[in-house]
Amino acid sequence: MMKQVLSSRGIESGADRLSQVEARHRALDARLKDLARHAYLTPEEQLEIAALKKQKLKVKDELFELRRASA
Repeated sequence: MMKQVLSSRGIESGADRLSQVEARHRALDARLKDLARHAYLTPEEQLEIAALKKQKLKVKDELFELRRASA
């Protein structure tokens, strides 16, 4: 019951946070794959790819830390 009360106030459990971060990683990966299908990338898309890769790396590091903390 305490876990539900804390969750309703915006405090996430480790499993909830892990699920959210995994979903973010999948979304970033999907966008990168979508851009990779383009025959030609505009300069803006090239910048977007660079930014997405940086974000994905940060999310991967966060996933590693969350999984390590839950083990």
